[in-house]
Amino acid sequence: MKSRLRRSADPLAAKADVLVVTVSDPKRLDGPAAAADKKLRGVIELAAKNGELDGSPGSATLVHAGERLGSPRVVVVGVGEAGSAEDWRAAGRAAAEEAGRARRAAVAPPDDATKDQVCALVEGIGVGAYRFDDFRTDEAKKKPAIERATVHSAAVRAADLASVDATVDAVNAARDLCNTPANHLTPTTLADRARGLGKEIDGLKVTVLERRQLQRLGAGALLSVARGSAEPPVMIVMRYTPKQNAKPDTVLGLVGKAVTFDTGGISIKPSSGMEEMKMDMGGGAAVIEGAGLVARLGLPIETLAIVPATENMPDGAATKPGDVITAMNGTTIEIVNTDAEGRLILADALTHAAREGATHLLDLATLTGAIIVALGSVYSGLFGSDEAWTQEVRAAGESSGDLAWPMPLHPRYDPLVRSPVADLANAAKKREAGAVYAAQFLREFTEGLPWCHLDIAGTGMVDGAGTGAGVRLIKALVAGMAAHGEGHDAAVGRPRDL
Repeated sequence: MKSRLRRSADPLAAKADVLVVTVSDPKRLDGPAAAADKKLRGVIELAAKNGELDGSPGSATLVHAGERLGSPRVVVVGVGEAGSAEDWRAAGRAAAEEAGRARRAAVAPPDDATKDQVCALVEGIGVGAYRFDDFRTDEAKKKPAIERATVHSAAVRAADLASVDATVDAVNAARDLCNTPANHLTPTTLADRARGLGKEIDGLKVTVLERRQLQRLGAGALLSVARGSAEPPVMIVMRYTPKQNAKPDTVLGLVGKAVTFDTGGISIKPSSGMEEMKMDMGGGAAVIEGAGLVARLGLPIETLAIVPATENMPDGAATKPGDVITAMNGTTIEIVNTDAEGRLILADALTHAAREGATHLLDLATLTGAIIVALGSVYSGLFGSDEAWTQEVRAAGESSGDLAWPMPLHPRYDPLVRSPVADLANAAKKREAGAVYAAQFLREFTEGLPWCHLDIAGTGMVDGAGTGAGVRLIKALVAGMAAHGEGHDAAVGRPRDL
């Protein structure tokens, strides 16, 4: 979806397929909603009296306007009385869903809406308008979506909407990557997407490390996961160097798990639901598109993105339970469960990010089913080795809508990651603290740097579709780092409930 700004035109006269107006309290219509209701002879007020319009965040009511307005239909969305950015995002998503077959929208927030609220509303419309119809051949079955939004607001500038559009494009591109079937999206084609971004965007350099280079680097953990697949593994390296660097001594290292299809390997998964394992590269998708977004917006923080990509398949060459492998940093790992493969490829990627100059690390991964049991699909699990860095990552989640909840790390969990025959084991024999165990394992490969791990297994894959979770958080994190000192509570604000 593309948006444009109109300051002088009357939104009620705008030629569009649908007009979007907001209400916080349906008992007190104001702004464009009240003006539209007046021209429609009280239809919106009547809907409120009949209980069809309650004003709660994400609620939506469709009203037919006939020829009384420039748009034949009006979607009235609730934003709630609190008016948080997330409430306005929810309103935007609801508007896109309720708009039906509309392709052009006129968006008319009230005069007192803030820049953040208007941007959140437009972002919600763009994300809500997403469709994945790439593999449908029947055009009649493809559901139309809003393609263009004209925003009537004095609170925003054209540059604000351009940033929103870039964000929506990046989130939806990450969703496309997750939703694409694994026979069409392999590690190689994922690398091609990153290369394409490198060609498009100034300051973004992309290098793809292939099997021979990975062997020279000693990436034994990544290579061990790839052994059972006919598809070659890669490690995608994206380095963004800003023209103006707000923090010359800081390099943000982003690491994303990209298992483009996960059968579980020899420790094979149940067949029911296995088709969704095409989305086990959600962390890698978020990092590729998030790094591209940071570069496209020209945010002034050097960013290094590392995405290890492979399939996890069973065949005669596949790694077996009981095997011992050696990771890039020399650590030996006993393979207890080949379905605990994500932490293995992340181990080598974290090591490589540290060696390539990262000063702060954040990894994103659809890593454990345990985090879904703990937090569902609302919050990602957030683990961190440094309190100030963890607070900053969480604040970015709160401001962006990619919510993250702090989870514990503690030395008393260390026995879970120890092996009787090697330095570490990739899975615990006790069925307890599964998400904590995985994070505790990853910490061993962070070279002592400030590090956070986001387990997005619950938030990155919802109802059989990719969500793009993490892209907006990455943008907000980099913007926060540029504006404030890392971990400076007075600058970033201590997130609530920490």
